Amino acid sequence: MKRAGVLGLLLVMLIAGMAQYSPSLLSRLTGGVDTPPPAVDEPRTDDAHPTYQRHHHRQQITGSGRVVALLADDRDGSRHQRFILRLASGQTLLVAHNIDLAPRVRRLDVGDSVSFYGEYVWNEQGGVLHWTHRDPQGSHPGGWLEHRGRRYQ
Repeated sequence: MKRAGVLGLLLVMLIAGMAQYSPSLLSRLTGGVDTPPPAVDEPRTDDAHPTYQRHHHRQQITGSGRVVALLADDRDGSRHQRFILRLASGQTLLVAHNIDLAPRVRRLDVGDSVSFYGEYVWNEQGGVLHWTHRDPQGSHPGGWLEHRGRRYQ
């Protein structure tokens, strides 16, 4: 009986420690859906957002930015519409939007505002946002892009 109590306490401490490193992990472990994802475009006095500074990998984020470059579609494997956003912090973010699973963002131009929810993967250039669509298997949080009043998912 004592051994089960000690193991339970250790498990709680482990989960709490992991949640401190990644709050979205605690939400996934507890099945919580009310916890908002971290925003990447909140006003900052420094040059980069903490998600970028901490080299986060595979973290769900939400935010918005302005299109600074339109890139050619990635046609290797699943097709992805690609463009670069500049966030309020000044950080740039490559968006890789899977157009095999979601509609292409139409009438997208440099200077347009795009809101997003997806999975962030850190890199030295500012990071990549993907999973901006629904998961056909339902095992990953669905993401989206919003442009000119339309949601693409």
